[in-house]
Amino acid sequence: MDPRVISRFRRNRGALAGAALVSFVLLLGLVGPWIAPHPPAKQFRTELLEQGLPVGPLEREGHLLGGDQLGRDQLSRLLHGARLSISIALLATAIAVFIGVSVGLVSGYLGGFVDGALMRLVDIVLSLPFLLIAIVAQKSLDASGVLFISTLLGVLSWTSLARITRAKTMQARALEYVEAARALGFRGPRILFRHVLPNVAGPAFAIGTLMVANMILAESALSFLGFGLQPPAASWGSMLSESQTLMEWQPTLTLFPALLIVITVFGFNLLGEGLRDVFDARL
Repeated sequence: MDPRVISRFRRNRGALAGAALVSFVLLLGLVGPWIAPHPPAKQFRTELLEQGLPVGPLEREGHLLGGDQLGRDQLSRLLHGARLSISIALLATAIAVFIGVSVGLVSGYLGGFVDGALMRLVDIVLSLPFLLIAIVAQKSLDASGVLFISTLLGVLSWTSLARITRAKTMQARALEYVEAARALGFRGPRILFRHVLPNVAGPAFAIGTLMVANMILAESALSFLGFGLQPPAASWGSMLSESQTLMEWQPTLTLFPALLIVITVFGFNLLGEGLRDVFDARL
């Protein structure tokens, strides 16, 4: 990596703060299930459940954050939910980045009819109501696993990156060393991967980081509406959905997953904005 890029990153306080938050969240998702004190679906205090009462955050006895309305340990569900929510967001972002960068590279480099056709495809996908399409697809296919939700979010979220990549590719295509490579007889794929892609990778990485935050919010919204991960799987969005009827009596059941979502989104946004400045992506 260019030493100047590393130097700019070290001087960017926003990027450093975002990197610290993101590192914390990623570490939480990585080791969370291993350090969780209880299985996420195990129920405790059946005597309270028979009375229709949630265990709540003040009921300690080995449950640091208490339990939910079914007596499941809240801390354990938060830690397991971190892995699921972050895994979905990262996988969905990887799919969106792959599609967006591929379409943008081909469109920007070839131009002409191919460019026009691909940009019309981008316009069509942009015109689709994101949330409605996601809900219809989930109900029609009756699927709610991590891979399905990640793929669904990814194939609906690549368009903005495709446009940005196309613009960067068109700029890179006009550079002197790219023209020289073409004059020496190098073919399109070699020019794309060796000369054009490095100019696109930095901005694409910055935008991809920002997309992770959007994927976290999208997954949380789907799960909150009941169209994301289904019980007994615990994601932060599904925990919000399950706790909404108890918000008045047990607000902490909503507070903790919401707080983790806010921290995660804020961290990825800080890091993405910082990387955008570092790579000097004028988007």
